[in-house]
Amino acid sequence: MRIRAATPADGDRVAEIYAHYVATSTATFDETAPDGGEMAAKISSAKLPFLVAEIDGAVDGFAYLAPYHPRSAYRHTAEWSVYVAEEARGRGIGRALLERLLAEAPDAGVRELIAIIGVTDGDTSVALHRALGFEEAGLLRAVGFKHGRWHDTILMQRSLRP
Repeated sequence: MRIRAATPADGDRVAEIYAHYVATSTATFDETAPDGGEMAAKISSAKLPFLVAEIDGAVDGFAYLAPYHPRSAYRHTAEWSVYVAEEARGRGIGRALLERLLAEAPDAGVRELIAIIGVTDGDTSVALHRALGFEEAGLLRAVGFKHGRWHDTILMQRSLRP
């Protein structure tokens, strides 16, 4: 597995991976999947790390940091996201991407990491975050409406303070 910085050329594959989650899960509350051009623009404009994982030259997952909130006082806090191609799940790609983000976040000026996890997608993501040192910071009830029903989210946080 090779983890590297994403480039705009990865936009189509990143969009393809993400579209699966938009259509089938609550891992994201997006209801319309962006196309490859939109993802290429997102990669191009990213001010924080945006990574892809390749196996045998094929992109099988991606992860990125994004500002947690636009107000300047939150500038050292980032939300992170990770998505793995359905056919590549269970191979350690998500964990490897998140571990790399953990390593890169301090150099990007990030001090606190936030994960917002759709509860109804099962506890695999929660377990992975716990294993990476995240702690539950709160539960938001019925904040997302997708696939015809209301969904809760769990907030998890990890401090990168020395």
